[in-house]
Amino acid sequence: MTSHLLLAFLVWISEPNPSHSDIFFERTADSQSIEKLHHFSVNNGKLLNRQKRGWMWNQFFLLEEYTGLDYQYVGKLHSDQDKGDGNLKYILSGDGAGTLFVIDEKTGDIHATRRIDREEKAFYTLRAQAVNRRTEKPVEPVSEFVIKIHDINDNEPTFLEEVYTASVPEMSDVGTYVVQVTAADADDPSYGNSAKVIYSILQGQPYFSVEPETGIIRTALPNMNRENREHYQVVIQAKDMGGQMGGLSGTTTVNITLSDVNDNPPRFTQHSYHLSVPEYSTVGSTVGHIKAADADIGKNAEVEYRIVDDETMFDIFTEKSTQDGVITVRKRLDYEKKRLYTLKVEAANTHVDPHFYYLGPFKDTCSVKISVEDVDEPPVFSRPSYMFKVHEDIELETIIGTVMARDPDAISSSVRFSLDRHTDLDRIFHIYSGNGSIYTAKPLDREISQWHNLTIIATEINNPKQTTRATVFIEILDINDNAPEFAMFYDTFVCENARAGQLIQTITAVDKDEPPGGQKFFFSLASVNPNFTVQDNEDNTARILTRRNGFNRHEINTYILPVVISDNDYPIQSSTGTLTIKVCTCDSQGNMQSCNAEALLLPAGLSTGALIAILLCIIILLLIVVLFAALKRQRKKEPLVLSKEDIRDNIVSYNDEGGGEEDTQAFDIGTLRNPGAIDDKKQRRDIIPESLLLPRRTAAVPDNTDVRDFINQRLKEHDSDPTAPPYDSLATYAYEGNGSIAESLSSLESSTTDGDQNYEYLKEWGPRFNKLAEMYGSGESDKDS
Repeated sequence: MTSHLLLAFLVWISEPNPSHSDIFFERTADSQSIEKLHHFSVNNGKLLNRQKRGWMWNQFFLLEEYTGLDYQYVGKLHSDQDKGDGNLKYILSGDGAGTLFVIDEKTGDIHATRRIDREEKAFYTLRAQAVNRRTEKPVEPVSEFVIKIHDINDNEPTFLEEVYTASVPEMSDVGTYVVQVTAADADDPSYGNSAKVIYSILQGQPYFSVEPETGIIRTALPNMNRENREHYQVVIQAKDMGGQMGGLSGTTTVNITLSDVNDNPPRFTQHSYHLSVPEYSTVGSTVGHIKAADADIGKNAEVEYRIVDDETMFDIFTEKSTQDGVITVRKRLDYEKKRLYTLKVEAANTHVDPHFYYLGPFKDTCSVKISVEDVDEPPVFSRPSYMFKVHEDIELETIIGTVMARDPDAISSSVRFSLDRHTDLDRIFHIYSGNGSIYTAKPLDREISQWHNLTIIATEINNPKQTTRATVFIEILDINDNAPEFAMFYDTFVCENARAGQLIQTITAVDKDEPPGGQKFFFSLASVNPNFTVQDNEDNTARILTRRNGFNRHEINTYILPVVISDNDYPIQSSTGTLTIKVCTCDSQGNMQSCNAEALLLPAGLSTGALIAILLCIIILLLIVVLFAALKRQRKKEPLVLSKEDIRDNIVSYNDEGGGEEDTQAFDIGTLRNPGAIDDKKQRRDIIPESLLLPRRTAAVPDNTDVRDFINQRLKEHDSDPTAPPYDSLATYAYEGNGSIAESLSSLESSTTDGDQNYEYLKEWGPRFNKLAEMYGSGESDKDS
């Protein structure tokens, strides 16, 4: 035990910075003596009392990653009560007891059964006890101790990221911070240098460097240009043991990109450009593109173009997607005025990098020559539109105006004029094709159309495809060529009891002409009238007055009064309007009751109500006659279904099966036609004429006479009835036919006797009827059963 105590003491004094490593020994319960050890503390020199434990240490040490073949020895437990006679038994419990750590219960020796990794667990806490082997009673109380795992350098440094990505502006100064890399070592940092990491650069010199202690990467070369090289790959190594030989190491890759700064000016790809544009190009149309390239990227490569001379015929802007300068037409170009333009264009990068403001902005200039190309242009009218005025009484073929147009090309071509007839459908005007003079071809009438809008076409003789249109507005001026007339139709009457000077009608007039001073009409009688007179109100109206008392409609029932209406324009136009004045009976207030027209139409004593009643009676009688005729015609039509007295089957068939077993040919509707009707060549109104396709005659089949007579009768009735069903409907009256060995299967002709039925003949019909012959041939009749 003395050797073990000496070993433990040596380990204890080798612990770094021991501040309070007391050693305790505890006697057993039988011997309770306490031994005091005097020990002075390093810190304060105070005398401490220490109890001595009599049988174990409180801490053991074990080296990790043991590679020996035998179990690794940890330490020994021993009690003062152990006499060496084997009466004591040592028991171990706690972390890994029995599996990772085993104890010899007789000797108290502790061993580790396998290799231990400190990175998995740095220490184990266990409990030990000594008991009497026979009685199982403890001779020592339970004591706790720790097995601490000593670290060895068995882990290499590991970077936090496998690949780092960083960027640094180009042209940066030496020592500019780029990125920091960090590696971690799983070894114990408090024991030795196993976890002390030193960084070094394996790849990336001479452009970058790394600080050994911190892992910070910095630039090591001045004026690194992105345009020369943009991407760099740096390999950093982290080595433990302070970088000494024998230490473990790990590496990582750092991808570094030089970010762009505005350190390059834009440069035109050509010092001069020569472009061309057709004359009279539309404003805003593109002339051409120029290009100034910038070696920078992003905003640093954005270029702005401008024209720096005083030329105002063109504009330029930057196409953002391609960074091209696009020159466009600002004003309309004319080849005859100027044929060549020279521009000075400047390309500038106005973006200023905040860290490299002293490098920008940059500019470059170039010369752009623009040639104006002559094109074959259409003729040009002297004015876009013309307006002429002409009086409506102008003579035919009088020139009312002239349009002018010329060819603006350098080599001028003659121009021919024509009139678009879509704008003059009535062909009232014509134009001289040589000089553009417009003249009348038909009389003009302002009252029909006051304005005429014509389209004149000017066409180059040398190139008829070049045409131009101009609008001509022609206003027709009014002349006094229409006489005034009554404004409306007047239904005038005079009462029989009228007195002289009584107003019976107020008249007015209208005139299609429009004199400059306005309308002014004068009213008068064509001759002196003894019954009526006209009084002009001098406001374009006049009054019709009676000249005598009393009128008798039985003597004269209608008076004709001619009225002369004149205007005041030159030449004066006048017309005579006729008023028809009826003589009517009136009440005392002058309200009309009846006039001469009604008296002539109606007989004496017959009122209007009576006339209406007579008319209604006539209409009712006509309706009765028409209804009776329709009912009589309806009775003549034969119904498709027979009457109740006809007991025979009546079938309307739409798909006839045929003529029985002897009928080997397709069914022909001609067999149901009446041969007599065909011979008579009578055309039925309800079927399609069959003059081109005669019915096919078939051989006569012997059949029942009654059925044949019935069918013939029905066919004859249908052929002669124009109201029969249409041609695509078929009323069939037929029977199966003769010749079947089974005869008729209908129940209508079955025997009505009560005698026995013999079915032996079924055997003669063949194999198909054998089953029926067996069922009915040998059995008794239904009556017997």
